[in-house]
Formats: sequence, structure tokens, C-alpha cells
Amino acid sequence: MKKLLTTTVFVLFIAMQGFAWGQLGHYLIGYMAEKQIKKSVRKKVERVLYPMSIGRSGTWMDEIKSDHAFDYAYSWHYMTSIAGDYDESIQEKGGNVYAEINRIKGELKQGNLAPEKEAELLKMLIHMVEDIHQPLHVGTGEDKGGNDVRLEYFGKPTNLHAVWDSGILDSKSMSYTEIGDELSRRLNKELKKGYRAATMQDWLAEAVSARTAVYNLPENNKISYAYGYENSPLLEERLIAASVRLAQILEEIYG
Repeated sequence: MKKLLTTTVFVLFIAMQGFAWGQLGHYLIGYMAEKQIKKSVRKKVERVLYPMSIGRSGTWMDEIKSDHAFDYAYSWHYMTSIAGDYDESIQEKGGNVYAEINRIKGELKQGNLAPEKEAELLKMLIHMVEDIHQPLHVGTGEDKGGNDVRLEYFGKPTNLHAVWDSGILDSKSMSYTEIGDELSRRLNKELKKGYRAATMQDWLAEAVSARTAVYNLPENNKISYAYGYENSPLLEERLIAASVRLAQILEEIYG
């Protein structure tokens, strides 16, 4: 019985680690985006999402994975890109993060949606814009976005995807507002202009270019301080980029 319980807990732990960015990452991207958007836009967005905040709504699409009514959206969290391009022929038949961002953004721009439907689509859009900036959500098509890359992080069994979703970020032992305020200090007009000028095709190229660092693992696949230290700048850059582009999209829809 004890062995069964241990196994169950381990499987549950691995499953929970499959959520994109983890709660902390989603909260802080939304928090940073909220600080950037115009006050008039923020009010409109908050009205649609009420009672959720922008940051809180970013975790909703992971939470509904337990509701079979939303099984159709399972593959909307990720996509495959071999060399930074978008190839429809190698994507999941049920949809992918790239295609659904474009589709839902178009529906929200068009408007005339029932309040409940608008809130649902907006929460999905926020989550997916955040997801696509996690490098392993733009996968190679070979290892389920790093989920099949088993390793030890500070001596505990996990996988590469989980380390990038939450492992490195959680190890900072800071709240999402503390990290968000710290990262927001780096934002300036030039930096935001550069991120906003990028196309979604550029987003994919950025993810693919990050793979060299992401997959730079020791032969024994045991990582700890060194891996987190070396990759924190890249992870933080991805969080900043996501926040700028999320703010940009929210202003395009509700500005």
C-alpha cells in the first residue's frame, strides 16, 4: 500500500510539473503586462475577466485540464517547429498554440461575443501567449517538449520541461510580484519597441535559438545550481518578452 501511494504521488508530481511556466511564471507575466498596458485598456480587460486579475487568469487554462469538457484544447499549449518555421503538416490535428493564438485573437477583435465566451477566450489567449514564450513549448517533435528528458534537479527526479516551467523560477524563492518588479526595471522604450516589432514567426525563431542552451546537459543528467545560474538570463528574457507581447496584444484588442 505504501509503495502504491508513493508511486501515485510521484506520477501526480510529474503530471503537475507538465503545466506551462508553473503558476509563478504565469502570474508574473500577467502582472508585468498589467503594469505596461494603458489604464483604459486595463479597465476593459479587467471587466471581461472579473473577478480574475490578468495574472490569475493566466493559470486558468492549465486548471481546466482536469475538466474533460475542455479536452479539445489539450494540444493548444504547444507546437512543433524544426527550424523556427511554422509547418501545419507536422502539428497536432486538434490544434496548436500558434494557430489558436491567431484564431482567438481574431475572434476577440471582431467582438460581439457573449460575456462568458469572451472571458473564456481571453483567458485562453493570455495563457497561450505566455506558453509560446517558454522555449520547450515550441518543441522539436522528438521528446514531447523535454518531458521525455528525465533528469535530477537538486537530487530529485523530474524532467527538462518541468525545470523550465517552474524549477529554475521557483528556486529563486521570490513572489511573482518581487520577480515582476525586478524584471520590469529592465524595460525601456527601445527594448519594448524591439519585442513589439517581432512577428509570431520571429517568436518561433527565438524559441529554436534557445535550444542550444536548454539542452546543454551533463552526461549524467544531474543538474543543480550551475544549470540554473547559466540559464536564468535566458529564462528571464523569455518572461520579459512574453509580458511585452501580451500587453501589446491586449492593447490591439481592447485599445
